[in-house]
Amino acid sequence: MDKKLLQEVLETALAQGGDFADIFVERKKVTGIGMEAGRIERVQSGYEAGAGIRVLCGESTAYGYTNDLSKKGLMEAAKLVSHAARGGRKEYSLDLTKLTPVVDFEFKKRPEDVATGDKVEVVKKAEKAARSVDNQKIKQVITGYGDSVQQVIIANSNGDYVEDERVRTRLMVNAVAADGGTIQTGYDAVGGMCGFELFDRVDPEEFAKNAAGRAVKMLDAKPAPTGNMPCVMAGEAGGTMVHEACGHGLEADLVQRELSVYAGKKGEQVASELVTVIDDATMPDKYGSYRFDDEGVSSRPVELIKNGVLNDFLYDRLTAAKEGRKPNGHGRRQSYQEKPIPRMANTYIAPGKTDPEKIIKETKKGLLVKKMGGGQVNTTTGDFVFDVAEGYLIQDGEIGPLVRGATLTGNGPEVLKIVDMVGSDLGFAIGTCGKDGQGVPVSDAQPTMSIRQLLVGGTSEPIAPNGKIKRYTSDKPISKNKIRRL
Repeated sequence: MDKKLLQEVLETALAQGGDFADIFVERKKVTGIGMEAGRIERVQSGYEAGAGIRVLCGESTAYGYTNDLSKKGLMEAAKLVSHAARGGRKEYSLDLTKLTPVVDFEFKKRPEDVATGDKVEVVKKAEKAARSVDNQKIKQVITGYGDSVQQVIIANSNGDYVEDERVRTRLMVNAVAADGGTIQTGYDAVGGMCGFELFDRVDPEEFAKNAAGRAVKMLDAKPAPTGNMPCVMAGEAGGTMVHEACGHGLEADLVQRELSVYAGKKGEQVASELVTVIDDATMPDKYGSYRFDDEGVSSRPVELIKNGVLNDFLYDRLTAAKEGRKPNGHGRRQSYQEKPIPRMANTYIAPGKTDPEKIIKETKKGLLVKKMGGGQVNTTTGDFVFDVAEGYLIQDGEIGPLVRGATLTGNGPEVLKIVDMVGSDLGFAIGTCGKDGQGVPVSDAQPTMSIRQLLVGGTSEPIAPNGKIKRYTSDKPISKNKIRRL
C-alpha cells in the first residue's frame, strides 16, 4: 500500500485532535479441512481484507474499520473516526520509516504452495490411524486441518511503518471411545508459526494414535480419589494452568482495572523462588509467535515473574501510556475489525534443574497429571477448576493406575507459591485464547512440577472416620459473574 496514502489517512484521522493514530491493514487467506464419520465433510478456503483505523485521546479510543481498501473507503473511515476524537492538535511525524524486526521466521513449505490433495491426505491418514487403535471401541473420530497466511501493514503517527507476514498451520484430532455404558474422549492439537513443514517434525499418524489411545485407555481407568494431595504436573500436560490461572492476571488492562489478583503487587514475592514465568513471542515455530504485534511493536521476551518475584506485565500502547512507559509488544487483535488489547503470546514457566523422573520418585503419594482438560477460572481472584484428561496415581514414588474423572481446584497464585520442585523439561500446548470476544493463537508450556498440595475432586468418595461420606469443597468458591471459560 502506498505510503503517501497511509500518511493522508493518518492526517485525516487526527484532523479533529488526538494523541496518537494508527492504521492496521490486513489481508488474510485461510484453509480448513474437516473429516468426520469417515468422510471429508468440508474443504473451505476464504480470503478477507480490510483496515482498522484508531485514534487515542488520553485514555479514550476511537476505532473504525472498513473492508474497502480504496482511497475513498479508507478516507471515509478516517473521517468517521476523527469526529470521535477530542483534544488539541499536536505535531506528528508522518514521514513513515520502515522498522526492522528483531526476529525473523522462515517458512519452508508455504501453505499456498501445497496442493489441497496433500492437505486432505494428512487428514485422512490421521483419521485412519486413530481408528486403527481399536476398531471396536473407537466410535467416532473428528480430524481437522487448518492453515492461514496473514499479511499486515501498520503505520502510525509516530512515523513507524511495519510490514509483517504470519503463517500458521495446525492439526486437530478428537476421538471418542465407548465400552458398555462408559464413554471417554481423547483430544489433541498441534501447530505452529510455520508452513506445511509442521509435518516434517510431527507424524500425523502417530499424533492421532496418541489421542485415540488416550480415549481407549481411559475406558479402563479407575475412579479418581478425592481430597487434598500432592500433585505432579507433567511437562507434557502443557501450560493450561499458567496461562489461565496466572497469565491473564498479568495482562496490564486487567491489572489497571484492578480485575487481577496481581494488581499492586509488582516487586513482591508472588510465587515460589523456583518459578519464573516468561512470555516470548520471538520463539521459532510456536503457535503464538510473531515478528511485530498488531500495533507495530517488535516482539520480545518479557520476564513476568522472576524467581517468584512479580517483575512485569504485558502491555499494549494504551496501557503503557497510562503508566508513562513503552509497550512491550503484546498488543494483539483477532482481525482488522477489532482494536488491539494486551494479550499473551507464548507463555511458559521456565525449566528448572531437577530430573523429571526424580520428581515422581520423591513423591510418595499423589496424582500425576499428564494431560489437562478444560475448566474455568476467576481472573480477579485466580480461583480455578480444571479437568484432568489423563491422570495417574503415584504410589511410593512409582506411577500407579490410571484414573478418570479427576478435577483440580485451587488458586493460581497460591498454587505457584507451593511449587517445591521444577523439572528440566518443557512441554508446549496450543490453543485459541478468548478475551473480550476476540480469539488469538497462543502457546503455553511448563516443565514437570511438584505442587505440595492441591484439592483433587474425583468420582470416588473418601470415607470420614465417622463412616459418613466426606465432601471436599474449595475455600474460595468461584464467582460466576467473572468466569473465564476455556
